[in-house]
Amino acid sequence: MTEFTPTVPHRVLPPVTVRDLPEPPRTTWRIIGPGLVGAGVGLASGEFILWPYIASQVGLVFIWGALIGIVTQWFLNMEIERYTLATGETALTGFSRMWKHWGLVFVLMTLCSNLWPGWVTTSATMVTYLTGGGQPSVRYIAIGMLLIIALGLTLAPVIYTVLERVIFVKIALVLTLAVVAILFAINADAWVELGKGLTVGASFPVPPLEFAVLMGAIAYAGAGGGQNLCQSNWIRDKGFGMGAYVPRLVSPVTGHEEAAASTGFQFAPTKENLAHWRQWWRFANIEQGSTFAVVSFLTIALMSMLAYSTVFGKEGLANSITFLKVEGETLQSVVGPWFGVLFWVIGALSLFASAMGIVDYTSRLASDVIKTVYLRNRDITVNRVYFLTVWTMTVLGIAILLLGFDQPLILLVFSASFAAVMMFVYSILLIVLNRRSLPDAIKVRSYRLAALFWSVAFFGSLTILTLVQQAGKLF
Repeated sequence: MTEFTPTVPHRVLPPVTVRDLPEPPRTTWRIIGPGLVGAGVGLASGEFILWPYIASQVGLVFIWGALIGIVTQWFLNMEIERYTLATGETALTGFSRMWKHWGLVFVLMTLCSNLWPGWVTTSATMVTYLTGGGQPSVRYIAIGMLLIIALGLTLAPVIYTVLERVIFVKIALVLTLAVVAILFAINADAWVELGKGLTVGASFPVPPLEFAVLMGAIAYAGAGGGQNLCQSNWIRDKGFGMGAYVPRLVSPVTGHEEAAASTGFQFAPTKENLAHWRQWWRFANIEQGSTFAVVSFLTIALMSMLAYSTVFGKEGLANSITFLKVEGETLQSVVGPWFGVLFWVIGALSLFASAMGIVDYTSRLASDVIKTVYLRNRDITVNRVYFLTVWTMTVLGIAILLLGFDQPLILLVFSASFAAVMMFVYSILLIVLNRRSLPDAIKVRSYRLAALFWSVAFFGSLTILTLVQQAGKLF
C-alpha cells in the first residue's frame, strides 16, 4: 500500500500523526462506562420533573416522543464518537479545524446555559423536603454541594474515574427506586397506558399541552445541548480507539500529569486497521445503545408511570421543583411515609450527581478548546485549565447564591434557546466533519447520514420555535 496521507484538515491546527488503531478489548464489559455517564448526567429535571409532569397532565400517550428523542440522540452521540474513535481528538477540536472559533462558540453557549447554579439548588431544595428547612437553608446546602463537587472533581487522581463511580451509584439508586415503585406504587392502568403511549398514533391530535413543552421534552430526552458533545471527552478518557494514545484528564494536585500533544492521530486504512475499526465501532454502538439509550428510556418511562399512578389529574401541579414535593407527599399518603422519604432521598442524590456531571462536562469542553486552540504553545496543561474552570464556576455559583440573585429573565431565555441552537448547528457540522475529514472506508453514510439530516431538520424546527417563543417573552 502507498504511504498514507492524513485526511484530517490542518489549516487551523497542526497535522495529526499517523499511528495504527489500537487493538479493541476482547469483551464489551471493559469499555462500559461513557454511555452510562451520559445517561446518568442527563437523568435530571427532564426525567424527574418534565416527563412526569407531562404524564400527570395528559397521561402516557406521548411517551413515544421520548423514544424518538433518545434514538435521535443515540445517532448524534455515535457520530460524535466516530470522529474521536478515528482520531483521538474531540468533536470540538474537529469543528475548530474547520473554523478556529467553532469550539469557543459552543463552549460559550454551554457556559451560559450552566453557569447559573440551578441544578445544585434543585438538589438542595429536595433535601429541605426531608429536613423541613426553608429557602435560606437551600442556599447554604447548595453552597456546600458546590464545594464538594469542586473538591471531588479537582482532587481525584483520575477525574473520569470518580465521575463514573458517582454516576454508577446514582443509576443504581434510580433503578432501586424504579423496582420499589413497580412493587408498591405503579398500578396496572399505567402499564396499559404505557403500551398505548408507545404507539405514535395514540397521541394525535397533540394533547392539550404547550407545544414547546412537548417539543422540548422530545429534544432533550436523555441529554441535550453541550452534554452530547462531551461523549468525545468521556470515551477518550476511557481509552476508546485512537483515544488510547491521549493521556487522561487528571488532578494537577493529586494526579500524575503527562506532557502530550493537544492534537490527535489518524490510522492508515489498512486491512488490519479496518478490522480493528469494525470491532471498535461495534463495541461503541453496543455500549452507547445498551447504556445511554436503554437507561434513559427506562428511567423516563418508569418515572412517568409513577407520576401517572399517583398524581394524574391532580389540580395545580407545576412544571417545576414543587412538582416533586407534591409527588413525594402523595406517595407518602398512598403507599406509606417511607416511600415519600425514599423518593426525595434518591431524587436529591440523583440531581446532585447530575450537577457534578454538568460542572465536569462544561469544564471539559472549555479546557479542551482553550488548551488545544488558544494555548497550544503555552506552558500550561489541559489539567490545570480544567482545574481553573471548575473553581471559577464554583466561585461564581457561590457568589450568586450568597448575593441572593434570582436568575435573570434574559439568562433564563438564553438557556432555553442555546441547547436547541447548539444541536441544530453541530448536527450540520458533524455531517461535514465525518464526510470530509475521514477516509472513505469509515466516513458517515447510508441511514446514519439520513439520521443526521433528520436531526438537522428536527432541531432546526425546534430552534425557530424556541427563538420565536423566547423573543416574545423578552420583547
